[in-house]
Amino acid sequence: MNLLKDSKKIRFIDLFCGLGGFRVAIERVCRQKNLESDCVFSCDIDKDARAIYHANFGDQPQGDITEIAALDIPNHDILMAGFPCQPFSICGDLKGFEDTRGTLFFEIARILKAKQPAAFIPENVKQLQGHQQGKTLEVILDTLQDLVLPYRLSGFECA
Repeated sequence: MNLLKDSKKIRFIDLFCGLGGFRVAIERVCRQKNLESDCVFSCDIDKDARAIYHANFGDQPQGDITEIAALDIPNHDILMAGFPCQPFSICGDLKGFEDTRGTLFFEIARILKAKQPAAFIPENVKQLQGHQQGKTLEVILDTLQDLVLPYRLSGFECA
């Protein structure tokens, strides 16, 4: 399915939403393509980030994603998630999945499996690719493949 071709409105969720950078980006792309966009769910564990997101967009993000049932998340076309990077970053502790924040990727997989959106956009640091000699990325890719959903994986480097 080509979302930009077959839809007039894109419904998305914004996991680990922070201040809303992903939301700004998708809303801009939708405007450029003459599409409506609708953020149907957002969450972030940081209360200050939630307050700023609310001030920026008028939506009140939910809190800890590990405490939210997938069935409580509205259906959506795109799942966006900038999951915590500290466990994989050279600026962090590099503990990967040994750090609780590192395991939050599996929350994305849980929601993908339950909701099966047409597309998803994960974001993390460049070091994720080589973390633990590539084993971390291998686990992530294997997890996504095990979902048996028709996603095509693409990678992009941004500055």
